[in-house]
Amino acid sequence: MSAVHVVLLVSTGAAWEATALAVLRSHPSTVVLKRCVDVADLIAAASTGQADVAVLGVELAGLDHDVVEELGRYAVRVIGVAADPGAAQPRAQQTGVRTVLDAARIEELAEVVAALPAGTTVPAPLEVAHVPLGASAGQPGRVIAVWGPGGAPGRTTVASGLAGELARRGLDALLVDADPHGGAVAQQLGILDEVSGLLAGARLVAAGSHDERFSTIQRRLSDRLRVITGLPRPDRWTEVRPGVLAALADRGRRDSQVVLDTGFSIEPDPATDLGRPGRNDLTREALESSDELVLVGSADPVGLARLARAVTEAHDLAPDLVPWIVVNRMRPTLGWREADVVAMLAGFGPSRGVFFLPDDQPAVDRALVSGRLLVESGDGALTRAIGVLLDAMAGSTR
Repeated sequence: MSAVHVVLLVSTGAAWEATALAVLRSHPSTVVLKRCVDVADLIAAASTGQADVAVLGVELAGLDHDVVEELGRYAVRVIGVAADPGAAQPRAQQTGVRTVLDAARIEELAEVVAALPAGTTVPAPLEVAHVPLGASAGQPGRVIAVWGPGGAPGRTTVASGLAGELARRGLDALLVDADPHGGAVAQQLGILDEVSGLLAGARLVAAGSHDERFSTIQRRLSDRLRVITGLPRPDRWTEVRPGVLAALADRGRRDSQVVLDTGFSIEPDPATDLGRPGRNDLTREALESSDELVLVGSADPVGLARLARAVTEAHDLAPDLVPWIVVNRMRPTLGWREADVVAMLAGFGPSRGVFFLPDDQPAVDRALVSGRLLVESGDGALTRAIGVLLDAMAGSTR
């Protein structure tokens, strides 16, 4: 005889809930303990220890990774329901919801619950196809710009982390240091080379030979990962003419995933009004040339204020480029929940999801001191969080 599962159903008025309640009540292996009204009510009911499954909408207000972890401590597994599982997958991955059911298949809910093995977390009963980021399938790669406001929120750490994770997953990746204020990719990764890949690339583009000589401006870090190093001095930004970065990114995407580590400012330079290129044009060009934008900000009050403004600025510059927002160095001592940050940022513009990276300074320090990528320094919390972001990007279609 199969085990009986005791279910908590969070009711928010969604169209699928009446059917869910009916099928759960009619199935011999499921018992509905309570219809909860919100996340707080759900946690309170779970804390009694009487339930072992929670059924809720993936977009439930207040649902975040902390809530799912707390439910796990009460041995309550979560089944999310979504009208569009593909679109909801990034949200599910961000919050830690491992099982997602298509609302169109809600009549199967009782069977899904009844099939849960006792005391384990099962993979999603509904597989959502992930679209590879990949030129490895004979298609062009994606160009991912990693941008963020001033104050060192961790742009280079995130950019190199994404490139390293792409390479670890078997995809060819190209990391480009495109910071006009003086990049740090070479220093961070221990590349001792006096020749700037970006300046060499600018000369090749000017000569029209960047296509056939593209490999000569790259430093190979592994079989899958290559780097184009940045400016050796900040004052040499004038040598990178408009169109150079777009040409290099377009050439790189033919056989790689391209990650652009950018500067902090996209404010138009007054020199542009006089017909001369501006210093921030390089960062503006990076965003305008990209398929994906990863917008990085720090989790402290000043960093979040800057991040909120950056969401608006990015939308004004490239309204079709909806960002993946990364809140870096998230830590419990700040005193706010992830849901609070998500709600605050939602008021400044659309996003493709808000992702939180933990404050894992020891892992960053180990990587910096050894001149290695995060993925080479062990499977820590920060590396796993970057992997979640990349999972969401890989599973998304535009």
